[in-house]
Amino acid sequence: MIETIKRNWFSNVRGDVLSGIVVALALIPEAIAFSIIAGVDPMVGLYASFCIAVIISFVGGRPGMISAATGAMALLMLPLVKEHGLQYLLAATILTGIIQLIFGVLKVARLMKFIPRAVMIGFVNALAILIFMAQIPHVWGISGMTYVFVGITLAIVYIVPRFFKAVPAPLIAIVVLSAVAISSDLGLRTVGDLGNIQQSLPMFLIPDVPLNWETLRIIFPYSFALAIVGLLESLLTSSIVDDMTKTGSDKNREARGQGIANIVNGFFGGMAGCAMIGQSVINIKSGGRTRLSTLVAGAFLMFLILVLGDWVVLIPMPVLAGIMIMVCIGTFDWSSFNYLRKAPKSDALVMLATVIIVVATHDLSKGVIAGVILSAIFFVAKMSKLEVRKRMNGDEAVFTVKGQLFFASSNSFVDAFDYSLRSAAIVIDFSAAHIWDDSAVGALDKVIEKYHENGNRVTVTGLDTSSQSMVDRLAVTQGASAKASAH
Repeated sequence: MIETIKRNWFSNVRGDVLSGIVVALALIPEAIAFSIIAGVDPMVGLYASFCIAVIISFVGGRPGMISAATGAMALLMLPLVKEHGLQYLLAATILTGIIQLIFGVLKVARLMKFIPRAVMIGFVNALAILIFMAQIPHVWGISGMTYVFVGITLAIVYIVPRFFKAVPAPLIAIVVLSAVAISSDLGLRTVGDLGNIQQSLPMFLIPDVPLNWETLRIIFPYSFALAIVGLLESLLTSSIVDDMTKTGSDKNREARGQGIANIVNGFFGGMAGCAMIGQSVINIKSGGRTRLSTLVAGAFLMFLILVLGDWVVLIPMPVLAGIMIMVCIGTFDWSSFNYLRKAPKSDALVMLATVIIVVATHDLSKGVIAGVILSAIFFVAKMSKLEVRKRMNGDEAVFTVKGQLFFASSNSFVDAFDYSLRSAAIVIDFSAAHIWDDSAVGALDKVIEKYHENGNRVTVTGLDTSSQSMVDRLAVTQGASAKASAH
């Protein structure tokens, strides 16, 4: 137990503390921006980021991953806030957590195995593009000095680590360039331009909504959508962090942890949140590895709000935008251009479709679900290619079936036979094939019946145990006379 605690919390103290500070500084403008997207006060996003980060550090399943208020979730909240107000959003956040907790108990992470690699690549690239697009309003068309600060930030982030690694380069950039901007009148936009920061702690509250079926009817569709999107983004981000750190994580615990975090978060005035790939990448690249980094990020965020709020609002946005651009460059899978050239066309199309849909809709769930469905369609199309070869063996006509016989290949299976034969011995050899479902058995029945109509004798050979069992089980409902002859 002590060894586990040490490994999960105190095996990388210096790196975790410094990376947590960097993440906290980068969280502030993100949380404020996401609050604006959702149509709520900036403090709602800041409180959410504090609560979720602190709680998930204890109950999450992926050490070193950052969870807070996110843009994907904020977009889903906007209609609810517009129509019913903040109190219903808080109630929906609590219900979101309950649904996620139930999914975690039901081990929803098992569904991750159905997400193909092409979709994962598309998910990562789409997020990198979205993060970059979110920085454009803070950089483009503002002033020449803005471009200068973004350029200097990127230079610090990429050059300093080659000579000095004791302190994360993004933290150096924030401190040094903020000091320069504060001491000089350069006309740069600051964090304070995004919204007001109140120097106060979140307070426990029960959402002021009627506890009846009408309230449940209003919030459930939003909560269910938030729960799905939140878990999807969290579990995919968890897998990405696994790859970055070459370590494993407990995905079902992460799902339960996200639920617990959102339940508590809702009672403290925060909006629903989930894992953030951008902040998680910042954390990992700044040296964060354990739960301590996530805890420090949340705790230091609140310290910044309560104690250093007057200074935080003076941090220049070009510096934070530069750091996020660095995250985009580091997150984007640049090998995917080579992947497009070498991968099967179907996989390349799935990857591109995932990216395009996510970027066009700003909805991660739509892109990932579309990618999975497209992959399934391509897989079925590939598996449905079935070959039937005919050869004469004396007086016998032997048809050798090669491939998978199921609903998608059943029609082509029926059409592949030569039904002009009369009063002959027909052998259908399944040694190189497999029968998967009811449609397959129905197709075999149809072939046998057609040959019987012409006075042919039919023998089915080569069925493996599973296929034979399938045929035996469905014989009663699928033409007993035909199957009797087949056996």
